[in-house]
Amino acid sequence: MKKDIHPNWHNDCSVTCACGATFTTGSIYESLTVEICSQCHPFFTGEMKFVDTQGRVDKFMKKRAQSEAKRAALAKEKASKKKEAPAPKDNKSYRQILAATKSNLNQKPDSKLDKPAA
Repeated sequence: MKKDIHPNWHNDCSVTCACGATFTTGSIYESLTVEICSQCHPFFTGEMKFVDTQGRVDKFMKKRAQSEAKRAALAKEKASKKKEAPAPKDNKSYRQILAATKSNLNQKPDSKLDKPAA
């Protein structure tokens, strides 16, 4: 191993939980403070306890409400655009469109830009 690049290892790191429990483990720190441990976590205790330390659920619910409001506004805007859409003016058939295109192609070029280079 290279010297002076690895942190110091402490075999007697004291971990203190917010519930008051303490235990010893190995770490690069001399002491640690945690919010939840195996003695108070609902998974290990079997209690039905709600654990949300950073307001993640509230944050999610707020984002969801904003998303639903945005979706409703878009749907309303889409519906209003649908009502305002004008009906097509020309209901030409495919055959009529092709005939008009052929007649436009058969016309002689009017400007010098349309003529092929000699």
